[in-house]
Amino acid sequence: MTELLIKNTTLVQVREQNTTILKGETLRILPKLENAWIRCQGNQILDFDTMENCPPDQGHVIDAKGRYVFPSWCDSHTHLVFAAYREQEFVQRISGMSYAEIAASGGGILNSARRLCAMSEDELFQAAHQRLKQLIASGTGAIEIKSGYGLSAEGELKMLRVIKKLKAVSPIPIKASFLGAHALPAAYKEDRKGYMDLLINELLPKIVDEQLADYVDIFCEKGFFSVAEAERMMEAGNKYGLKAKIHTNQFNSMGGIEAAIAHEAISVDHLEVVNKAEISALANSNVIPTLLPSAPFFLQDHYPPARQLIDAGLPVTLASDFNPGTSPSGKMAFVVALACIKLKMLPSEAINAATLNGAAAMELENDYGSITKGKKANLFITKPMPSIAYIPYGFTEKIVEQVIINGQLLAKELV
Repeated sequence: MTELLIKNTTLVQVREQNTTILKGETLRILPKLENAWIRCQGNQILDFDTMENCPPDQGHVIDAKGRYVFPSWCDSHTHLVFAAYREQEFVQRISGMSYAEIAASGGGILNSARRLCAMSEDELFQAAHQRLKQLIASGTGAIEIKSGYGLSAEGELKMLRVIKKLKAVSPIPIKASFLGAHALPAAYKEDRKGYMDLLINELLPKIVDEQLADYVDIFCEKGFFSVAEAERMMEAGNKYGLKAKIHTNQFNSMGGIEAAIAHEAISVDHLEVVNKAEISALANSNVIPTLLPSAPFFLQDHYPPARQLIDAGLPVTLASDFNPGTSPSGKMAFVVALACIKLKMLPSEAINAATLNGAAAMELENDYGSITKGKKANLFITKPMPSIAYIPYGFTEKIVEQVIINGQLLAKELV
């Protein structure tokens, strides 16, 4: 069994096994062990301690003096599988068009759906696999990927089969979400019920039969899908044992949060617009609020009220929302920087939200998200830096120097 020893380093996010999610004030606490070593055996973290108790060199040895060792980022919200980027819409927004205006003109999600329809499953897989490898090299060690650019029975199944293929070859865990209710396709413009019937009565049984999804999702927002439609999707998912992860409150408060709580969703994602009653409701639930600051950054829109959510004792989580239209980057270090710069989160809060809480939002907290004996050895080593705060402070710099996945060092030329 292969062994890896990293020594003369500072270990960050050192936890006991029973710490599975961090809420409110506990997000401020980011335990670290200085002048330390860590040993990985096989794909697991075997042991760690201070250098005075360092074991003799064995297996592959890395001297990480002046560097930090982090658990890999856990990115719980992405749209990694898509046909092409949408840089022309970026230009349209600069010229003054809104998100809603671009969508109404056939752009946005419908644009991605048209392009995906024209691409073969193999081409889609190859493009997504390359993106996945790039994200792993940037420090991501667990990820969720959504469908939602198919918007037809054939297209959604194609996307979910691509995600299943990615799962089969990926060295990191992938969770798949069925987001057929991402936008209303043109063919069903006058038949909303017909499209929901297609998703629930025709697609869901096939998805379950082929084991293509771990969760259901829906974009609950004005101009997209209503609260009643979101409830119908969550109820259908629950019947098949698929929990929900819901897009809501990106532009409006309209009851999506309350519906997600009532249906015991895993998370509510976006929350750029949220009121006191919704925050109070979340504080009395187990639903995880997942913030995606790259989207409002790219759209020049409202940022979610992270400080209010944290002060209410909530387990705030950060994810990239990597997608071709509103967040064309999956770099979690940048998400952490945005959380500090724009959401006024402390570096410790942002790192906790992007590691352990991100793992919890994918139900992976028992194996990922912290440096804990027995957890999977998905780690990254930083370049030499003066403190943990340098990650968001040096937001344009490449922080990750080496990546370890399942106890194996990723080739340096790939990082």
